[in-house]
Order: sequence, then C-alpha cells, then structure tokens
Amino acid sequence: MTTPITGQLGLSLYDQVAALVDPWEGSLERRYCHLCNVAALLWAHFSEVNWTGFYVREGISRHLVLGPFQGKVACTDIDFERGVCGKAATTGQSQLVKDVHLFPGHIACDGASNSELVVPIVDCCGQVVAVMDLDSPLVDRFTEDDQISLERVASLLSQRLWS
Repeated sequence: MTTPITGQLGLSLYDQVAALVDPWEGSLERRYCHLCNVAALLWAHFSEVNWTGFYVREGISRHLVLGPFQGKVACTDIDFERGVCGKAATTGQSQLVKDVHLFPGHIACDGASNSELVVPIVDCCGQVVAVMDLDSPLVDRFTEDDQISLERVASLLSQRLWS
C-alpha cells in the first residue's frame, strides 16, 4: 500500500509523484487511481490554482475526455482542434498561456480562470495519450520553471503509466 506523502519536507514534486505512481501493475483502474493522487498532489503543491487534472485521449481518436481532477466541475470532452488542451494534444508541446482570454479558441470551463499551463503526456510510441492541465484565476500565474517541472512529471507518468 502506498502511503500519502503530500507535504513531506525535503521531497521535490517529482520525487513525490514518483513515490505515488510506483508500482503500477498495468491495470486501467490503477492508472486512474494514480492520476487521482497526482491531481490532488498538484492541487496541494501549487498555490493560486483553481483546477488541476488530466484529460485522457479516447482510444486512437483525436478527442480528450475528462480524467481525474481537483477543482470545479469541468468540461467533459475536448477535441484536439479546440482550446489550450487541444493545442497541446495536437502539437505534442506544452502550452504556457499567460492570459487565456487572448488565446484563440480558449474553452472557458470556469470563467474565473485567467491563465493555464497544459503539458502533454506521450506514450512509448510518441503518441499523446493525455494532457496535464492546471488553471489559475491569476493572469500570468505559471512560470517557465513550472512548465519544466511539470514536463518532468509528465515524462515520469508516461514511463510509469503508459509503458
């Protein structure tokens, strides 16, 4: 049984995620269990956020469905061609958006959101299988350091949960 580790001193976000998602025996249920814990950890780790979670690719389609998250009720379906999450899924590149109201095609699940950071998660074949999404009510909340940190987490999730 994995022990909750949120708030332990001395552990980086990456180390905490690594402890949460190890081991994984390959089941879909456990993948979602681990993603639930990671969403909660992100919620606790980042200040001034109003949503943290995942959208998961639906099979081989170009469509994302709501996965584990923390925050208000969210959009359940996002096509690759729509919004910040769709752009990250389409390009396979992180999207650091300082002001979502200036982003063409932004999907406003929560009107209080003003900035967003979305990081794609890719499988061993290089296909986007999910995105990690963080929203904030503050304009320009997320930094390049946040992006780098979450890209490391996404790489870890890819290796541990989609290998």
